[in-house]
Amino acid sequence: MIPNLKEQYERKCFELEICAGNIQSVIAADKGGADRVELCDNLIEGGTTPSLGTISLAKDLSEIDVFPIIRPRGGDFVYDDVEQEIMLRDVKIAVEHGADGIVIGALKSDGNINYDLCCKLIEVAKGIPITFHRAFDHCRNPFDALDILLKMGVKRLLTSGQQNTAIEGADLIAELQHRAGKQLVVMAGSGVDENNINELATKTHVKAFHASLRCVYKQETVFSRNEVRFNGTKDLKENQLMVSSLERIKRVIKKLENI
Repeated sequence: MIPNLKEQYERKCFELEICAGNIQSVIAADKGGADRVELCDNLIEGGTTPSLGTISLAKDLSEIDVFPIIRPRGGDFVYDDVEQEIMLRDVKIAVEHGADGIVIGALKSDGNINYDLCCKLIEVAKGIPITFHRAFDHCRNPFDALDILLKMGVKRLLTSGQQNTAIEGADLIAELQHRAGKQLVVMAGSGVDENNINELATKTHVKAFHASLRCVYKQETVFSRNEVRFNGTKDLKENQLMVSSLERIKRVIKKLENI
């Protein structure tokens, strides 16, 4: 962690969480002065549970808080009995291997939060902080959902204001934080970057932000048959990765300091 940046950042009372899809992004977030990482796999699907090895190594190689997402698959957030058991086991394993917090989200088929499942996950987490992720943005009624989160004792809510980007959902994000008061931190996420962070902070009045801030990292020396594809996007070659950028993280923190 960079002490002078970190100290100034804390004095401003802002939080920056990096959505980290690989260990390289965790290291960048740590060096750049972010507060924590939401540790994920498969960001192309919106993020799924990372491997135990990734969680463990993230703790070994950094001093940043590591919050693994607990999501057994992509797609919707309505989980059957088998998937729920996977989630419960993944929370237990993550806690046993040093996770500083857990990111969860589960809905019922009617568009309301699955209160019973979330309470079970929170119980297994044994008191470490809980973030409810953007499953919230698929809830039928955001204010009813917020009341449930407050009842469950969730510490943070990650949301884009039920829009594709946080800028588009800024009005709802602001209202959610107003209603939550000091009981819960509303964290604005989706499309957050150095070009809109000031506007977003001004419009929403929130103090917590979630961003991936990635760039393309290319392994130049790696032989690859780029015509034979394994990744799910046409935008990347097989010897390329999307990695959170140390420079972009620093730029966002600098802008937050100057608000």
